[in-house]
Amino acid sequence: MSWETIVVSPHFDDAVLSVAGLLARREGNAVIVTVLGGASGGTLSAWDRLCGFASAEETARERRAEDARACELLGVDQVVLDNPDVPAAQLPMDDLEAFLTEHVTPRTRVLVPMGIGNADHEAVRDRALDALEKTEPLERLVYADLPYAAAVREWGSPAAGQALADRPPVRALAGRYRLGARAWPRLEGEEWALKRRAVLAYASQIAPLACDHGEFLALPGPLQHELVWTLDG
Repeated sequence: MSWETIVVSPHFDDAVLSVAGLLARREGNAVIVTVLGGASGGTLSAWDRLCGFASAEETARERRAEDARACELLGVDQVVLDNPDVPAAQLPMDDLEAFLTEHVTPRTRVLVPMGIGNADHEAVRDRALDALEKTEPLERLVYADLPYAAAVREWGSPAAGQALADRPPVRALAGRYRLGARAWPRLEGEEWALKRRAVLAYASQIAPLACDHGEFLALPGPLQHELVWTLDG
């Protein structure tokens, strides 16, 4: 199967938090590919305990179900790779390369995370971009990771791209490519309501995210704004 839009999501909620509005405005069919979709196989992490889970297996099962609900709301397909939810730098992620090699065509727009605020996101980004060097997508886009990117006071303004330019993941990518920041129109009305419903599908994550990021789901608020970078070179 081929899709016009492929969004690479390190964890189950990252794509929806960051680009649900873009997905809602897309043309053609789309898929969210979650890379770290398997159980950790080890001790339950502190984050998973905060989410109320009792085991790594329960965590993976319930988060996959939450993701399926969010994808259904947005009208996109769900693909879950079985990499364990451990530090991504430890993983080969060969299944991600295989998926992109098989499904990316000259008509495909591919979105990958920038890695702002999360080392796993950066590792997934680099692995995905390496794989895309072997394909010919229509467009490669890198999205600002939310809610992390909203920490800059310029978030939501035309200056947000420049404000994020000094962040290490952005600087590292600027050394390989020419980056062009592109802010999408602020989500309002039904577009915002749809994103809010999709985000709330990840019910297990909401309370811990609020502890770390405050009123991230407020209106007006940071999730109304989305930012991507184009890659040239």
